[in-house]
Amino acid sequence: MLGLIGPNGSGKSSLLRCLYGFIKADSGVIQLFGRSIKNYSANELAKCLAVVQQDTPSNLDITTEQLVMLGLTPHKSLLSMTSKKDHENVSSALAKVELSHKAKQNFKFLSGGEKQRALIARAIVQQPKLLVLDEPTNHLDIRYQIQILELVKSLDITVIASIHDLNLASSLCDNLLMLEEGRVSASGRPKQVLTEKRIADVFGVCSAVTEHPQNGRPLIQYFYGYTPKESVQIYAEEVS
Repeated sequence: MLGLIGPNGSGKSSLLRCLYGFIKADSGVIQLFGRSIKNYSANELAKCLAVVQQDTPSNLDITTEQLVMLGLTPHKSLLSMTSKKDHENVSSALAKVELSHKAKQNFKFLSGGEKQRALIARAIVQQPKLLVLDEPTNHLDIRYQIQILELVKSLDITVIASIHDLNLASSLCDNLLMLEEGRVSASGRPKQVLTEKRIADVFGVCSAVTEHPQNGRPLIQYFYGYTPKESVQIYAEEVS
C-alpha cells in the first residue's frame, strides 16, 4: 500500500489520473505489470485496475446494489446473465463496507460517506490487481476513515491512495511518496519520510514527531499559531 501525501495542489490527483490513463503524461512512460498502459484496451485495463475518484457521482438513479454490480462489467460478456456467485460477491462487498442495509436504497440519497463506501464496494467486486484511490477518506468520519483504509490494505492487492491525514498515512501505508509542487520531495517508509523538518519544509507547519504507542510508526502532533515561515524558522533554530 503506497500513500501519496503532500499539500493541496502538489500534484497527487494529477499523478493518479496519469496512472489510470484519464490524462496523458507530458513525458515519460507509465507501465502496468511491465506493459505500457497505452497498449491496454479499456476492458483489459478495467480487469486489472480499479479506480475510486475523489468526487462521488451524485445523480445516479440506481440502487446501491446496482451501483456495486457495475464492478462486474469487465468480467461479463454483453449477453451474459448475473450468476448466483456474482450476487454473493456483491453482497459480500456491501457487507465489508457496512452497507448491506442500504442495498435497495437509491444511491443518490446516500450520504457523501456512504457513497464513497459504495464506490469502494464496487471496486472490490471488480477484483483488480491494482486499486487506485483519490482521497478515499473524504466525507468519512474517523471510524470509517480507519475502517476503509484497513479494509483496502487487507485485500491482498496493490493499493495506491492519496491521503490528507498524515497520521492515517503513517499508520496504514507500507510506503509513502511525498509530493511538493509537482515533484517528489521524499519517498520510502513512513519513518524515512515523516520527519519534523520535512513536514515543516513541505507543509509549512510546526510539529513534533514521536512513535505511535501501538505500532511504532511516526505519530505527528501539531503546534498552532505559527505562520508557515515561522514553522520552518522555529524548526531550523531548534536543530541548530
